[in-house]
Amino acid sequence: MEFVELLGFLGALVIGIVLGLIGGGGSIFTVPVLVYLLMIDPVTATAYSLFVVGTASLVGAIRNMQKGLVDIKTAVVFAIPAFITVYLTRMYAVPAIPDSLFTIADIEITKNIGIMLFFALIMLAASYSMIKDRKESVEDENVKVSYNYPLIVLEGVVVGFLTGIVGAGGGFLIIPALVLLAKLPMKKAVATSLLIIAVKSLIGFLGDVQNIQIDWSFLGVFTLISIVGIFVGIWLSNFIDGKRLRKGFGWFVLIMGVYIIAKEFSSF
Repeated sequence: MEFVELLGFLGALVIGIVLGLIGGGGSIFTVPVLVYLLMIDPVTATAYSLFVVGTASLVGAIRNMQKGLVDIKTAVVFAIPAFITVYLTRMYAVPAIPDSLFTIADIEITKNIGIMLFFALIMLAASYSMIKDRKESVEDENVKVSYNYPLIVLEGVVVGFLTGIVGAGGGFLIIPALVLLAKLPMKKAVATSLLIIAVKSLIGFLGDVQNIQIDWSFLGVFTLISIVGIFVGIWLSNFIDGKRLRKGFGWFVLIMGVYIIAKEFSSF
């Protein structure tokens, strides 16, 4: 196994550890690891990311359900428009994107470059969400959940589309939506978001099965390493301040986003 490939599988472990420590954010790291360390093309990498993120999030969601932290009704209301959109995006929209998007001053923007640049912009947005200081909501576990259905459906469609294009979980969009639109306490919003991410990511991955060649042995090993990382992260969370780590990881994601933009532009 080459050193860079070894780094790629080590990246899978790091993804799981971050998910286990801070409950989200690690998925945004999956596509760069697959593309730049394991040399997988961006379209396939976003598909693999959906499977890895979905499976890892499902493990976290089951753990949270055992603790009674997941609001099932809220997850269903949000997830339905999200998983329909992400499935349609992977099944029809991504394959329909032309290999050559446009040309500016003899510089051709290809499908792969376009996906990575769009992904980098999502990373910048995610980093801002992780870096900024949150105003924690009052944790009332018996609060009555209320739904703003039109906005929840719209948010679900937007998150589903973004997830379908870049293969990331979108927790940085889902959690604020659950707090603001469904009035969930922060702890329940974080827990419920993992179930939503798991459902929409795995269903979105089904839209890829017919369109791309999947290396199941590689994908299985990569995902298994990420799941091991989750349990390591859960154990480490007993000793490490998750809030401080989240902000530090946010700065790392910001640097990665800038790096991807610079790298893609340098290929012209």
